[in-house]
Amino acid sequence: MAADELVFFVNGKKVVEKNADPETTLLAYLRRKLGLSGTKLGCGEGGCGACTVMLSKYDRLQNKIIHFSANACLAPICSLHHVAVTTVEGIGSTKSRLHPVQERIAKSHGSQCGFCTPGMVMSMYTLLRNQPEPTVEEIENSFQGNLCRCTGYRPILQGFRTFARDGGCCGGNADNQNCCMNQKKDDTVTQSPCLFNPEEFMPLDPTQEPIFPPELLRLKDTPRKQLRFEGERVTWIQASTLKELLDLKAQHPEAKLVVGNTEIGIEMKFKNMLFPVIVSPAWIPELNLVEHGPEGISFGAACTLDSVEKTLKDAVAKLPAHQTEVFRGVLEQMRWFAGKQVKSVASIGGNIITASPISDLNPVFMASGAKLTIVSRGTRRTVPMDHTFFPGYRKTLLGPEEILLSIEIPYSREGEFFSAFKQASRRDDDIAKVTCGMRVLFQPGTTQVKELALCFGGMADRTISAFKTTRKQLSNFWNEKLLHEVCAGLAEELYLPPDAPGGMVDFRRTLTLSFFFKFYLTVLHKLGKEHPEDKCGKLDPTFASATFLFQKDPPANVQLFQEVPKGQSEEDTVGRPLPHLASAMQASGEAVYCDDIPRYENELSLRLVTSTLAHAKIKSIDISEAQKVPGFVCFVSADDIPGSNTTGLGDDETIFAKDKVTCVGHIIGAVVTDTPEHAQRAAQGVKITYEELPAIISIEDAIKNNSFWGPELRIEKGDLKKGFSEADNIVSGELYIGGQDHFYLETQCTIAVPKGEAGEMELFVSTQNTNKTQSFVANMLGVPANRIVVRVKRMGGGFGGKETRSTLVSTAVALAAYKTGCPVRCMLDRDEDMLITGGRHPFLGRYKVGFMKTGRIVALEVEHYSNAGNSLDLSKGVMERALLHMDNCYRIPNIRGTGRLCKTNLSSNTAFRGFGGPQGMLIAEHWMSEVAVTCGLPAEEVRRKNMYKEGDLTYFDQKLEGFTVPRCWDECLASSQYHARKNEVDKFNKENCWKKRGLCIIPTKFGISFLTPFLNQAGALIHVYTDGSVLLTHGGTEMGQGLHTKMVQVAGKALKIPTSKIYISETSTSTVPNTSPTAASVSTDINGQAVYEACQTILKRLEPFKRKNPSGSWEDWVTAAYQDAVSLSATGFYKTPNVGYSFETHSGKPFHYFTYGVACSEVEIDCLTGDHKNLRTDIVMDVGSSLNPAIDIGQVEGAFVQGLGLFTLEELHYSPEGNLLTRGPSTYKIPAFGNIPTEFRVSLLRDSPNKKAIYASKAVGEPPLFLAASIFFAIKDAIRAARAQHADNNTKALFQLDSPATPEKIRNACVDKFTTLSVTDVPGNCKPWSRRV
Repeated sequence: MAADELVFFVNGKKVVEKNADPETTLLAYLRRKLGLSGTKLGCGEGGCGACTVMLSKYDRLQNKIIHFSANACLAPICSLHHVAVTTVEGIGSTKSRLHPVQERIAKSHGSQCGFCTPGMVMSMYTLLRNQPEPTVEEIENSFQGNLCRCTGYRPILQGFRTFARDGGCCGGNADNQNCCMNQKKDDTVTQSPCLFNPEEFMPLDPTQEPIFPPELLRLKDTPRKQLRFEGERVTWIQASTLKELLDLKAQHPEAKLVVGNTEIGIEMKFKNMLFPVIVSPAWIPELNLVEHGPEGISFGAACTLDSVEKTLKDAVAKLPAHQTEVFRGVLEQMRWFAGKQVKSVASIGGNIITASPISDLNPVFMASGAKLTIVSRGTRRTVPMDHTFFPGYRKTLLGPEEILLSIEIPYSREGEFFSAFKQASRRDDDIAKVTCGMRVLFQPGTTQVKELALCFGGMADRTISAFKTTRKQLSNFWNEKLLHEVCAGLAEELYLPPDAPGGMVDFRRTLTLSFFFKFYLTVLHKLGKEHPEDKCGKLDPTFASATFLFQKDPPANVQLFQEVPKGQSEEDTVGRPLPHLASAMQASGEAVYCDDIPRYENELSLRLVTSTLAHAKIKSIDISEAQKVPGFVCFVSADDIPGSNTTGLGDDETIFAKDKVTCVGHIIGAVVTDTPEHAQRAAQGVKITYEELPAIISIEDAIKNNSFWGPELRIEKGDLKKGFSEADNIVSGELYIGGQDHFYLETQCTIAVPKGEAGEMELFVSTQNTNKTQSFVANMLGVPANRIVVRVKRMGGGFGGKETRSTLVSTAVALAAYKTGCPVRCMLDRDEDMLITGGRHPFLGRYKVGFMKTGRIVALEVEHYSNAGNSLDLSKGVMERALLHMDNCYRIPNIRGTGRLCKTNLSSNTAFRGFGGPQGMLIAEHWMSEVAVTCGLPAEEVRRKNMYKEGDLTYFDQKLEGFTVPRCWDECLASSQYHARKNEVDKFNKENCWKKRGLCIIPTKFGISFLTPFLNQAGALIHVYTDGSVLLTHGGTEMGQGLHTKMVQVAGKALKIPTSKIYISETSTSTVPNTSPTAASVSTDINGQAVYEACQTILKRLEPFKRKNPSGSWEDWVTAAYQDAVSLSATGFYKTPNVGYSFETHSGKPFHYFTYGVACSEVEIDCLTGDHKNLRTDIVMDVGSSLNPAIDIGQVEGAFVQGLGLFTLEELHYSPEGNLLTRGPSTYKIPAFGNIPTEFRVSLLRDSPNKKAIYASKAVGEPPLFLAASIFFAIKDAIRAARAQHADNNTKALFQLDSPATPEKIRNACVDKFTTLSVTDVPGNCKPWSRRV
C-alpha cells in the first residue's frame, strides 16, 4: 500500500509531508525540517514545557474550533493530520511587532536565560485564545507543565497577571503599599519605583489573532478515511470508524493504541522500546462520546483528560452535592495530575490501560466502582473496575484483540462519601509516591458501614484494594474503634518489603494510614454537617484543618530598591531597572542558542556511548550492530585521538575510557551518524563487555575504605581544648546534605566545524569556560591553541554546570569532526546530561560545638566530607569555600574545620551556584539551631548574640569592613513583623493538631573572589566604528544572569553615550584570550572594570577632538578621530588587587569583600502527609549600589528558589550499584510555580555603596542561594511543634533532619501513632532500592 500524504498547517502555512515517519516528533520536524528553532528541547518527556506549542483543530462533536497547548517533543507528526500548529514565531516578532504576551514577559523581566520563555509564552497565549480575560488562578494553572530554572517564577507571574480581570500589579489586594492602585502623590515618602510599568503595555486585542486555516474549516463535513504512514521501523494507521479499529486490532493484536503519545512516546525514547504498528483511534466518534446516563457519566476512552475534567466540573456545579462525591474526588486528583500540555492530549483510556502501579486515577476509579466497556470484533462486555482488573504489573484483563471503549464514572448516593488523596514530592505535575481513592456507604440514616472501599496506588506492582481490612468493617459504626482497626489492618495488609522498588518504605506505609485518618475525619466532618444532632463521634476542632483540601492563595509580591539619584542623566542607565537586552528576542523565539544554529550541508550527529557499570575493566567493544543502523558513519574512541587522551583540571581524566571505567556514565566512545535519531539507535547497538570491580559509592564507603583525593584540608584558630573545657554545654552530631542537579533548561551542546587547513577548528559551545574548552580541544588534537576558536552567544542556563563539565561533550565532538572532516553536532538528551555531568557535592558534616548557658558559642569543631566523584575537577575549591564559610555570620573564638574529598565511583561532582558555601553554612545554622533548643532560648536571639560586629576579624584573619548584616537583620525583623508573626504561629500551632507552622530568620555572608588567585583577572575589547556605534567584547559569557546587559550599562555610563549605540555579539577566544570562567559571582566586578578601563583609553584618545569641538556630538568626535588616523579600538584589563589565601601557611586574604543578606520565612506543614507550603519570605539583600535593580532582584529570587529546591525538593536517587535513578523531570523535581512563597518580598539595602567594585555595586549571583535555608529551618521549627504535641511517643528535643527536607523526611520526623505502626524491620543483608551517596 502506498503511504498517505500528511497535511497540517504551521503558523498559517500549509505543510504537505509525503514521507511522514511515525517516529518523527513535531519538535524535530519544526526545528529541522521547517527551520523554526523557537520551540526548544528541554527534556523530551513532556516534563518541562520548553517545547510548548498551540494546536488548533475543528472538533466535530462540539462543532467548534478548539485550541489547546501540547508538548511538541511528544506529539508525533502523524497525529497532526488536518491540525493547525502555532509556534512562538507565529504570534509576533521583533521584526514586525511583538505579541502582548511576548512584550509583557520581556518587559516584566520574566526572561533570564530565555530558554523556557517560548514555552511560557505559548502556554499563556493558548490560555488567552480560550479565555481573553482569565483569572489569576487560571493563569497559574496554565503553567503547571512549565519549568524555569532562572527566575524563581515571580516576574513571569507578575508580568502575565496584567492580563487577568482580577489582576492589577498584586492581585488587587490594596494593603500592599506598592500596589499601582494606591500610589498616592505624596512627596514626603519616596516610594520605591516599580520594576516595570504596566501602563506602557500594549493592550490585548483578541480580534487581531491569526485565523484558523479556512482550508481546514472547509473539510469539517467531509467524511474521514483511514490513513496509513510508513516509517523506517513503524507503521501508523489512523482508523476512522470503530469497525476499522476492531478489524485492525484483530489483524495486529500486538499493535499499540496511541492518542496523546505521552506514555508510548517516552517508552520509545527513553526505554528503547519498539512498537512496529501503532493505531490511532482519536478520530472515532464512539471513543470520544460523553453520555450522561442514569447511573453515572460515561466517557469514551479517547476523551482527553482535559475534557473529562471540564465535564465533571460542570456536573459538580449543576448536580446536588450528594451525587458528585466521586466526581469531586476525580477532580482533586486531576488538579495535580499533569501540566495542561499533557492533560489536553492524553486520554482517559490510555491512563487506565497503561496500568501504572502509581496511577493517580485508577485507585479512584476502582474505589468508586467505575464500569468499563470492553469491545472486540464480535464481542462486547462491561466489567467493574475492581481488584481483578489488574492481574499483574502493567497488565489488564483485556484480551489481545480487545479495546477499552468507555468508562462510566458513577454518581454517588445518599449517605455515600468519597475522597481521593495523593502525595508526591511536588504538587505541580508530579508522580505520586502513594495515591488512593476511598469510599464509604452508610445504611440509610445511620453511621453504620454498608460498603467500604480503600484502593491504593504506589503500594504494590499494581493498583490494589485493601479488601481484607475493609471486609471486617461491614456493619460497624464510624467511630474511633473502626479507625483503630482499619489502621492496624492496613499496616498489616499493605506491607512493603524493605527493598521494595521506589524505596521510602516507612513513608509510604505511614501515608496509607494518614490518608485513611484524613478520610475518617472528612467523613465525620460531612456527617456532622448533615446530622448535627450528634449521631457519630464529634470532630475535635483542632483536627478540623486536617480535612481541608490544599488551597492556594493568589501570590503577592513586593520588590524594593533605591531610585537613581536626582539629576542622573536619562542616558545613564546604571542603577535603572533596564530589561535584559535580549529579552524581546528570547520571548519571540529569535534568540539563537547553540542548537538553534542552522544545520550545515554535510553535518553529522554524535551520541556518546557510556558505561553501565560503576567500576569495571573494559573487556571488549563490539560495534557490529551499530554499523547496521541506517546513516551510520563511524565509531570514535581513544584510539582515534591524534594528541593526548589525558584531560581534566587535575589531568586525572581521560576523554574516552580506555581500559577501565570508574562510574556509570563514564564516556567510552561515541557514534557518528546522519541524524540524532539514528545516533541514538547506533549508540544502543554498541555492545560492551566488562569485568566488574568493587565500587565505592557513598561518603561512608569512602571513609571506611580510606578513599580520598589529596590530603586533608584544615583551618583553625584559637585553643579548642580550652574552649571546650570552659563550655557549659557541648552538643555533637552530624548533618547530611544531598546533592543537586543543575537542570539548566538547555542541556550541554556543541557544534564543531573543521576548517580544513592547518588544523583549524571552530566550535560553538554552550559553556561558561571558553578558555578550558579551547585548551582541552587543542591538547586532544595536538595543535596549538591559536588554531581553535570557541564561540558562545548565550547559554540556556549554566549555574556552574557548564564551567568545566561542558568539555566532556565539546572535546568528544571536536574529535569526531577531526576524524570525519565534517561539522558534527551533539546536544545531550536530558537523561544523558543528568547522568554524565555531575552536580552539587553531597556533604556530610560531623560537628561538636561548645557553648555557654547564655547561648554564646565558645568552641567549634567540624569535619566536612564531600562526595567528589571519580575525578578531582573543582572539588578542592568547593571544599575550601565550605571551610571558609563554616562560621556563616558568627564569631567563634576557638574553631577547627577539616575537609576530605571522597573519591567515589560516581560522575565527578562540580561547580554549582554557591560552590560549597551553602553546604558549609547549612551545617553552621544546623548546630546553631541545636544550641538554641538546648539553651531553651529563642533562635533569633542566639543568632544575634553570636553575630560578628563591624571591624571583627574572621577565623581566617580577614577584617570585616562594611559589615551590614546587623542592618539587614534589623530591617528584615521589622519588615517581616517577625515578633508579631511568631506569636501568631504559636497560636496557630495550639489550634491545629495536624497542621503546624514554623518561622525562621537566617543571615548569610558570602565571600567574593575566585579562591585560585590568578583567576581574578578579566579582559575587554572595544571597537568604535565610524558611525559612532560601539562593538563591545569581554571575557564573560551570558547565561541569563544579565552580564551583557550590565556591561553595556557600564560602557554607556563610562563613554557617556546611550546604551542603544552599544552592542555585544558574543564571547569568543579570538577576541579576548585566556579568560577566566564566568563563575564565582565576580564576572560583573572584573569584566565591568576591564570594560571601564577600555572605555577610558578610548575617551583619552577622543579628548583632543572634544576640546576642539565642545558642542559636537559623539559621532562628530569619532569621525574627527578617524580622519586624524587615531585608533578607535582598545583593550582593557583588570586584576583584583591582593587576594589569595594559602591553606598551607594560613596567610593571605581569600576574599575581596563579602555580600550580605538576611531572609525570614514562614511555612506550614501537613503533619500527616509531610507536605509543606511556603507561606511568606522576606529578604533584605545588600548588593551595594545596584547596577540594575531588576537584574539583581531577579538574581536574588532565582537563587533563593534554586536554594529552596536544594533544601526541600530535589533528591537524587542512586541504586546500591551506583546507577543514577533520577534522570529527568518526571523523577527529579525542581521547584515549579506552585513552590515559591505565596508572599515574596525582596528589598535591596539602601545607601550601602561598595567601594571595592565597579560603580559601587556588589556581586549577587551566588550569595542569595543560601537564604533558602530559612525555609529548611522553618520546616524544622514546625516539625518540632508537631513532635512536642505527640510527646508520648518518646520524642527527643533534638532530632535528625537531613537536607533536602522532602515530604518523606518531614512525615517521618513528625512521630505519632501512625508512624509507630509503620516501622519496617530491615534485615542486615537487605539491598535497598536506593541509597544515600
